[in-house]
Amino acid sequence: MAGTNLFVSKSDLAYAELRGQILSGTLPAGARLAQYDLADSLNMSITPLREAIRRLSSEGLVTVETHRDVRVSTMSSDEARQLFEVRLSLDPTAAELAAQRRTDDDIATLRNAVDKLLPVTRQWGEEALAAHRAFHQALYRASHNDVLIRLLDDLWDKSDRYRRLGLELPPGDEPRTRDLQEHHQLVDLIENSQATKAAQLMHNHITHSLTATAISALEDRESAHTA
Repeated sequence: MAGTNLFVSKSDLAYAELRGQILSGTLPAGARLAQYDLADSLNMSITPLREAIRRLSSEGLVTVETHRDVRVSTMSSDEARQLFEVRLSLDPTAAELAAQRRTDDDIATLRNAVDKLLPVTRQWGEEALAAHRAFHQALYRASHNDVLIRLLDDLWDKSDRYRRLGLELPPGDEPRTRDLQEHHQLVDLIENSQATKAAQLMHNHITHSLTATAISALEDRESAHTA
């Protein structure tokens, strides 16, 4: 129904808005959250905003130092590596299940998504990242495992800050072009029910992902700061 509020409460609205800004980089790592200004901009009182901040803190996206000093959590190679390690385990499982369980509708959705992909390079930026996300979401849903889908959607969101860092690095276009080709190969393998090969290709795909690129960059930065 037009005009229906999809959020249960103002706290949900504040949570979704702030979470989106953090994960997209609009609110960068280390940024201080001016709570009263944010509450005014969202047209709400401070109470639902603070409830949203508590939720974001439980997810590790913000750090609450005092009641008034809240900052976007810093990015670290440790967190990037942990996200990467879990995706390296779960994404191949999703590809394998998709090859075993996909429906004709799933294949049609995957084909539509893969046709819209662009190389994930600085040239294409956010447009490419959005298309990339849509493809992986379509693949996750083809697994028909709701628990796995929720886990991978959350991992994808939390990896977004690191994915954007990887996008800023200069590895050249060749790795990202290869990445684009692998998406087409994954759809072929899933359509042909080649579960083992789909899982293997997905493992390789994640190994060379933007998050993996970001880990090395963050490790270098952290080493330079401690030297």
